[in-house]
Amino acid sequence: MPTQVNIGVVLRWLCCLALLWTLCLAGEAADATEASPQLPDLTADVFSYLDEPDGEKAEAVLQRLLADPGATIDLISRTIQTGRSYDPQPVGTMAEEQIVVRERPYHYALSVPLTYQPAKGYGLVVCLHGAGFSGDAYLERWQSRLGDDYVLVCPTYPSGAWFTRSAEELVLALIQLVQTRYHIDPDRIFLTGMSNGGIGTWLIGMHHAPRFAGLAPMASGLDDVLMPFLANLRNTPVYIIHGAKDQVMPVELSRSISRELAAIGYPHVYREHQREHPMAGGHFFPREELPDLVAWFNVQRRNPLPTMITLVREASHFQPFGWVRIDATDAIAAFAEDLVSKRDELTKKKRYARLDASVTAPNRIEVETGLVQRYTLFLNDQLVDLSKPVTVVTNKQVSFEGMLTPTVETLLRQARLRQDARQLFPVQLAVQVSKPAP
Repeated sequence: MPTQVNIGVVLRWLCCLALLWTLCLAGEAADATEASPQLPDLTADVFSYLDEPDGEKAEAVLQRLLADPGATIDLISRTIQTGRSYDPQPVGTMAEEQIVVRERPYHYALSVPLTYQPAKGYGLVVCLHGAGFSGDAYLERWQSRLGDDYVLVCPTYPSGAWFTRSAEELVLALIQLVQTRYHIDPDRIFLTGMSNGGIGTWLIGMHHAPRFAGLAPMASGLDDVLMPFLANLRNTPVYIIHGAKDQVMPVELSRSISRELAAIGYPHVYREHQREHPMAGGHFFPREELPDLVAWFNVQRRNPLPTMITLVREASHFQPFGWVRIDATDAIAAFAEDLVSKRDELTKKKRYARLDASVTAPNRIEVETGLVQRYTLFLNDQLVDLSKPVTVVTNKQVSFEGMLTPTVETLLRQARLRQDARQLFPVQLAVQVSKPAP
């Protein structure tokens, strides 16, 4: 007679077996957790290092990060690119804000859309006023036309002397401050200015072109000795506005710049208007020109990693420029505090260092230099394949060939210096330029 199976007994036996299996798995999981604790959240330390104004404190945070085996290049890169959180901030018009740069206070006006949401990245327009004005005077003219997609910041500098080193430092510090407080898209930062502010737009924009999605100088110009720096705008679009009847800044100043940009093959927009203001004559910025300029802003996006870079430097601006930096040169001009010194003979002769760098093929970089003794390349896996050898050719001679070693330290130090989540470089390679054979 076949044995009858008691279903109830079987079910109870299966339940006991399942419970035993669950307990075993739980024990194994607990052992695994004890053996491999969760990696710490590095976000706080990473942004503490990037944002800490005190150099010694920042260095202490850096050493803590370097000692952490979980602080990998990939993890830190993702953290910098996506991990920053933005606390709620004031919105609307703030006409009397203050920033301190090198222990000197400056005022600035700020306009943030009433619809601002910290989760969204906004464009940033930095507007430099002319002589006799202040930053807040430009708010009303811009606000209604920029709409809800831009944060507007208008700093004030004494006499509108935007062609000074102190003014340059103010603009750069203010961009960094606004980026820390508000969610700014780093590929949509624009610099514009009127009259003296237009001169500042040219000077600051040319020396720091990789920061900007576009420049819009108005009713301004450049001395002839500054024309070579236009070459730095290879990857930075320009929109020029000037009045044909301008009696303060002759329109020929902008016409000559437009001709020079055309001569070196750089596309740009040149707008020459015929309007006159009852008080300012032709030296003003007509409101009617704003809609087309804002429409131009709307379609511009910075390329943070172009494969071709041109860099012209005088001796007071040796900071990184995208993925290149000039480190040492032959005797070249050095600007004074006003950045436009004509008294120096080397400046009069336009004796500047130049570097042209291109990624010409996979893992091959070709560089041409003039008056450069040493330069540095900053690289990442978007520019080259770091798992394969890289070749660097300088002035048609191979100056480096081999593997490159990315490091967390290089990534973090460069990220702190640049304050740009779209320009992260874990590799730097210094190259000595060989002298041509006699």
